[in-house]
Amino acid sequence: MSGPDRLLRLLQLMRVMAPPITAQRLAVERGVSVRSIYRDIELLRLSGARIEGERGYGYRLVEDYALPPQTFDRLEIEAITVGLSEVRQMGDPDLARAADSVLAKVAATLPDDRERQLLHAISHVYRPTGRYGLHPHLQAIRQACWEEQEIEISYLDQAGTASQRIIRPLAIMYSDHVLTVLAWCCLRDDFRMFRVDRVESLSSNGTSFRPRRAPLLRDYLAKLSEKRSD
Repeated sequence: MSGPDRLLRLLQLMRVMAPPITAQRLAVERGVSVRSIYRDIELLRLSGARIEGERGYGYRLVEDYALPPQTFDRLEIEAITVGLSEVRQMGDPDLARAADSVLAKVAATLPDDRERQLLHAISHVYRPTGRYGLHPHLQAIRQACWEEQEIEISYLDQAGTASQRIIRPLAIMYSDHVLTVLAWCCLRDDFRMFRVDRVESLSSNGTSFRPRRAPLLRDYLAKLSEKRSD
């Protein structure tokens, strides 16, 4: 394997590997010695890759515009196009515009032959109507997730009973034809799911729960996984 190809494969592995990314784990995945990993990481750094960490503590790849563009094989290109096609069919205009923007940016980084494969891919998604429809509070919920801000909602349960809740929104779940907010409910002091279409009103109370969103979401997903395995 040529030197540049070996370095690009190591770079891609660091992109997809869950932390902690240790030299030992990289060496096992690549089938090389730990010393070779140390050497290649230094070469990547010299080439402009921003890799934080050091020997014995693990590494973290910080993406940088100076890095060489990604290359995709034909099946990966099909996966990109079908995934973005699905996003465009969701019925969320903000995500649809973002999907078009992503497609254009990815195409601009590809060699000519790969760009043609991306723009003329065989895989597409068509739905006669938006899968989830428009929800007036979706953007505010998404923003609250990003900013890790509590929100106060007026919510209708399955029986149509209204309640006032303060929640810490963790993620938006796209399941079947329903959008659900995975959240920590301050009223119940526990994890709860709230259907977006049952949120009657929404406001921010200005309370931050940063930096707890990631660990809370990890715990919630683990709890859901345990229920599925029961």
